Amino acid sequence: MTRMFKVNYKDETFEVEEGTTLIEIAKKCQKYYNYPIMVAKVDNDIVGLNYEISKKCEVEFFDRSSSLGNDVYSNSAYMMMVLAIKKVFGDEVDVEINNSIDNGVCCELLNHKLTKELLSDIKSAMDEIRKEDLIYTSMNVRRTDAMKYFKKIKKMDKVNVLKYISNSYVTLYRLDDHYDYFFSKLAYSTKDITDYKLSYINDTLFIISTPSLEHPDEILPYKNVPKIVEKFQESNEFGKKIGINNAADLNYTVSIGEVKHAIRMSELHYEKNLMDLAEDIYLRKDSVKIVLLAGPSSSGKTTSAKKLSLYLETKGFNVITLSTDDYFLDRDETPKDADGEYDFESIHAIDLKLFNSHLTKLLKGEKVNIPRYNFVEGTKEFEKNYIKMNEKDILVIEGLHALNEELTSSVPRKNKYKIFIAPFTQLNIDNHNRIHTSDTRRLRRIIRDNRTRGRGAADTLRMWGKIRSGEFKWIYPFQNDADGIINSALPYELGVLKTYVEPLLYSVDEDDEMYPEAIRLINILRNLLPIPSDYIPSDSVIREFIGGSGFYDI
Repeated sequence: MTRMFKVNYKDETFEVEEGTTLIEIAKKCQKYYNYPIMVAKVDNDIVGLNYEISKKCEVEFFDRSSSLGNDVYSNSAYMMMVLAIKKVFGDEVDVEINNSIDNGVCCELLNHKLTKELLSDIKSAMDEIRKEDLIYTSMNVRRTDAMKYFKKIKKMDKVNVLKYISNSYVTLYRLDDHYDYFFSKLAYSTKDITDYKLSYINDTLFIISTPSLEHPDEILPYKNVPKIVEKFQESNEFGKKIGINNAADLNYTVSIGEVKHAIRMSELHYEKNLMDLAEDIYLRKDSVKIVLLAGPSSSGKTTSAKKLSLYLETKGFNVITLSTDDYFLDRDETPKDADGEYDFESIHAIDLKLFNSHLTKLLKGEKVNIPRYNFVEGTKEFEKNYIKMNEKDILVIEGLHALNEELTSSVPRKNKYKIFIAPFTQLNIDNHNRIHTSDTRRLRRIIRDNRTRGRGAADTLRMWGKIRSGEFKWIYPFQNDADGIINSALPYELGVLKTYVEPLLYSVDEDDEMYPEAIRLINILRNLLPIPSDYIPSDSVIREFIGGSGFYDI
C-alpha cells in the first residue's frame, strides 16, 4: 500500500506519495520565484532537490537571490567549469578555485598555460554542458572507497583532505562522467545554471563570475585590481614556501607537530606586509600627512593600525591616532535606515563638517579639541583633549569610511595614504572547494562577539546580512583607490578558530532559523584539525578575536 504524506509549503499543502522528490514539488512552486530553485529546507535541514519525501514535513525553497541558493548556484557553476576543463584538456589538467577578487572568484589553471582562446573554449564547453541538461547526482559512499577512487585518478588534493575527515561516509557528486567531492549541496540540473562569465587575467589565472547575492539578476563586470591580484599571487607563493596550500597540507603540518613553525612563518609574513607599507609611507613623507585604513568587519583593523603605527614610529614619525567613532552626530541627528533604525554605518552618521574642519586645522599646525563620543548618551563631549600636529607628526585614521573621499574631502588626495585591509586569501579545502573569506571573518566575529559582548553565535549570524550589506555599500566601492593593501589572512588560523568557534556553533538551537548556517560552518570546520593557541604571539591579529592581545594593554 502506497503511503501518502502532507508537505506544507507556506500556505499550501501538497499530498504526495512516499518517495516523491522535492524537484516535483519545486516545479509547482517555481511560479513564486524569479530564478530557478536551487535548494530546499525540510524541517530546517538543508537538502538537495533530489531529496525523497518520507514523512510529513515543512518545506522552504531558495533561488539564487538567497544566501543559501546563491552559494549552491556558484558551486554548481564551479563543477560545470571543472567538467568543461576536463573536456577541453583531458584528465591531466585541473583547476584550483580560490578566493574572491572584485566581482568574481580567482581560479588558477594547473599543468597548462592559459590563453584567451583556451578560456573561450572552456566557456563554450560550459555552454554545451548547460544545454545538455545534465543532472547533478549525489551519492553517499564509504570515505575509504572515495579515497581509493581519487587516488586512482591522481586527485591527491581530494585524497589528502578525506584522510582527515572522521565520517565513515561522504557525499560525492556525479556530472556526466566526472565525480567530485563537494561539501555543499549542488543544483538539480545544469540547465538552471544559466549565467556565468570567465575573464582572462594572465597565462595562469582567470576569473569566474556568477550572479551575486547583491545582484542576482546580472553579472557585474570584473574590474582588474592589480594590487589585490598581486597579494593573491604573493599568498600563493608563500603557501608553497611553507608547504601549506590547502586544508590537507595544514592538517599534515599539525599531525607531524610542525605547526609552531608554520605559525611563526605566517606571523613574520604578515609583519613584512606592514613593514613594507611603513617604508612606502616613509618614501612619501614629504606629501603624506594622513594614513587612512579601512576594511570590512573582523578584518583585524585595530591590531593592524596599532602595529603599523609602531612601524611608522621606527621610521621617525610621531603618530597621532583619530577615531571616526568620536565624530558621530548626536543621536537626534543620526540618519535612519529603511526599517526606521539608526543607521550608524552610513557616512552621514558622522559629523563630516566638524571632522574636516579639524583635519584642516591640524594640517595647518593649529590646535584642536578632539571630542569623545558618549555612546550611552548619544552625544559628543569636549573635555579639553587638545592635539596639534608638528612637522614629524602623521595622522592615522582607522574606520569604516576611511577610503571614502567624502570623509576627508578637505584634504588634497596627495596628502593621504589609503590602506585597504581584509583577509583576501583563504586556505581552501581542496582544489575545488573554496572557503569564502567572508566565512573567515564571520567565524572571527562570532568568537569576538561571544567573548566581549556575551552574544550567542545565532545572534551574530542573524546580523551578518546587514553587516555585509553595509560593506558592499560603504567599503568595497572604494577599495580600488587604495595605495596599499594588507592581507590579514593567516594560513593556520582556521585550525585555531575551530577550537573556539565550534562549541558556539553547536549551541545554535535546531529550531533557530540560523541553525542551517551554523551546520554549514561546522561542516567546513570538519575538514580541519584543531590547533591550540599556545604558540600564537600576543601581538598577532588573531588575538584581536580569540583574546590575549597585548595591544589592549598599551
